[in-house]
Amino acid sequence: MSNSLRVKLVIIMLLIMALLMTVVLVFLITGVQDFYTNQFETQMRTVFFNTEFVGALRIAAGEQYAVMRMHALLVALQGDLGIDRVTRNFYVLDGTTGAVLATSNPDGRRQVNITSNISAALLGTSAFGGGSPRADYMDVAVVIASHDGASTFVIYIVDNKQTVQSLNADILMIILRAVLIGFAIAVIISLIISKALITPVQGMTKAAESMAGGDFSTKIKVESADEIGILAKTFNDMALQIETSLEELKKAEKLRREFVANVSHELRTPLTNIRSYAETISEDKDIPADTEEEFLRVIINESDRMTKIVQDLLELSRLDSGASVLSVEEFSIEEAVRDVYAAIALDARKRGHVLNLELEWKLPMIKGDRAKIEQVLMNIIANALKYTPDGGTIAIFSGTTGNDVWVKIEDTGVGIPADDLQRVFDRFYRVDKARTRESGGTGLGLSIAKEIIMKHGGDITIESAPGVGTTVTVKLPIEGGVMAS
Repeated sequence: MSNSLRVKLVIIMLLIMALLMTVVLVFLITGVQDFYTNQFETQMRTVFFNTEFVGALRIAAGEQYAVMRMHALLVALQGDLGIDRVTRNFYVLDGTTGAVLATSNPDGRRQVNITSNISAALLGTSAFGGGSPRADYMDVAVVIASHDGASTFVIYIVDNKQTVQSLNADILMIILRAVLIGFAIAVIISLIISKALITPVQGMTKAAESMAGGDFSTKIKVESADEIGILAKTFNDMALQIETSLEELKKAEKLRREFVANVSHELRTPLTNIRSYAETISEDKDIPADTEEEFLRVIINESDRMTKIVQDLLELSRLDSGASVLSVEEFSIEEAVRDVYAAIALDARKRGHVLNLELEWKLPMIKGDRAKIEQVLMNIIANALKYTPDGGTIAIFSGTTGNDVWVKIEDTGVGIPADDLQRVFDRFYRVDKARTRESGGTGLGLSIAKEIIMKHGGDITIESAPGVGTTVTVKLPIEGGVMAS
């Protein structure tokens, strides 16, 4: 590819150079021809429009030895006429027949071609046209008649354009040499340009090949701020975005598999228990009544657990798909917190916990789904009760910061290790799986809580340390930041 591009660029540069030199050559040759033609005509008009000189010729035309005297007058002014006897000569022609009577031509040539100017002069009209631009000569024919009209002559000046042709040949050679030098320069410049253009293209090609093979780590060096540099930077950004997207897809696929495995496991455990206890009751006809009652209670509890898992899964599904519609209203966050506190107080006392409530003065009204926000707070406080040993302390605080209202739940429970802290919002994730199952948890409560708070435009954070306790903070916008469902 690189060789092909280089060859194309070199050919383009050579064609441009050739075209440019051709145009220059045409303009130079045309300019030289026009210059000499105009100069010739100007010289002739200057001389033959001189009334003194023309008058002398007319006097000479009426005298004896008229041709000789006219020849002498023309020789005297041959400098002004540009007569060099090689490229330009004059002729004295008979005004009737056009025969050559005298000439400056050193070979004494006595015959001239009857040109259009000579024809016009023989008909009595002087011609200063200078000849056709395509002709290989320039000429003028001036009618000279004696004062009495008895004698008529034609002064004919002709230039064979040898000077112009020689100059054009020199120009052609100069242009050819310039073309050769230009070709060499064009090749060098095109190679330099091709290197500057092709190197990043080669880099992008290699990077694209690596990407096609699944490797997105190859980056192109951005060495300029021009369009090529911008393209290289854009390519790097694109590769990074694709790499990030693939990593996210891999992570999402891993989470999906873990989610499916967790759902299967969570449902299989109660189903296994239900089947086991039901089969025991069905097969053992002599089972004691109190044992049968205990087994039925286990079956009911496992059924309730399955129902809770399914309900939580449906809630997450609705939140993910946007089918969960928030019932937005303006309500008092203070009343909501107090209601949650009252609902959990009895359970806290049963376990010997100290339950504290501390609110800022006059908490603002906020907009949101009160029932779901209370659900979030209930889940968080319920977790605090479960993971705090009997006789611990759970404190609920609420206040405002800027445009947000916050609710903070602190406990003196077992805490969460740092490695587990970043995954507590993952679905079905448990720090202590055995303990959580005993307490009836599904591992979905915090996931649901985060989804609900995010739909309200808020945020939820957790700080914890093993053996110290856990602090969960929920922030909600005062003015309402509910996302569209």
